[in-house]
Amino acid sequence: MDLKEIQNLIKFVANSGVAEVKLEMDDVKITIRTTLEGSATETTYVQQMPAQSAIQQVAAPQQIAAAVATPEVPVVENAHYITIKSPIIGTFYRKPSPDKPMFVEVGNTIAKGDVLCVIEAMKLFNEIESEVSGKIVKILVDDMSPVEFDQPLFIVDPS
Repeated sequence: MDLKEIQNLIKFVANSGVAEVKLEMDDVKITIRTTLEGSATETTYVQQMPAQSAIQQVAAPQQIAAAVATPEVPVVENAHYITIKSPIIGTFYRKPSPDKPMFVEVGNTIAKGDVLCVIEAMKLFNEIESEVSGKIVKILVDDMSPVEFDQPLFIVDPS
C-alpha cells in the first residue's frame, strides 16, 4: 500500500463519520481514529509487518471500502475521559511476569500512583504508574505489543 492510497483512505474515513477503522493486510497494519462531534483531530498509525514473501499484495479499492464500512469495535467517545499514553517506546506488558495476574482490567478502580503496565525498553522494564484516579474504561493495546512514544494505552473515567 503506497502513501497516496493511505492518504485517500484517511480522507475517506474522516468524511464517513466512522470513529475508528483497522485494516490489516499481509505486510501492513493501519489504524485510523477520528474524533466525532465536528472536531478535525485524526490519529493514524501505520505499522509495517515483517515481510513473509517478496511479493507485495495491494487490496482493491472495493475491499478497502468494505473494511471502512464495517468497523469491528465501537469506540467509547466521551469528553471527560482521560487517555493515558505511553511515555516511551518499547514492548507493552499487562502483567509483571507470565505467571502473575494482570495489573489492571477494564472496570478496575485505580488510584494515582498505581502500576498500570510495564514497558520494556532496551532490556529495562519500566513500570507505568497512573497519574490520575478513576476507573479503567478501555485498554487500547494488546499484551506483548510494541508501543510508540505518546501512543494511547488506557482510557480512564476520572469521576
